[in-house]
Amino acid sequence: MRTVLLVEDSKLLRVEREHTLRKAGYHVVVAIDGIEALSVARDNHPDLILLDMMLPKLDGPSVLRALKADALTAQIPVVVVTGLSQKNEERLLHDGAAAFVGKDQLQTSNELLLCTIKKILGSCAV
Repeated sequence: MRTVLLVEDSKLLRVEREHTLRKAGYHVVVAIDGIEALSVARDNHPDLILLDMMLPKLDGPSVLRALKADALTAQIPVVVVTGLSQKNEERLLHDGAAAFVGKDQLQTSNELLLCTIKKILGSCAV
């Protein structure tokens, strides 16, 4: 079973996404702020990280850069899930994100998120 680290400070979104991921067959570990995200990633070495950008204690871009600078976590693919505009996408991809998904794209369905995860992990043809 693949492990996904879900980094989301909004309880509503965290619970909903965690349910979606578990239902899709993933083991889910959770972090609610940037500092916790780094610790959980190092301790659990997940197969993939879903990273919100607006986080307490340490923001998402800083978390992304720290993950990519750490030999223990640098190879873990990070999918940025954010409400920030797509003008930030190029910078985040440059900083090491594997993919960028806007929260507005997920308001009606989580299929895009699940397929993005599957594509990165090698099991979606899209």
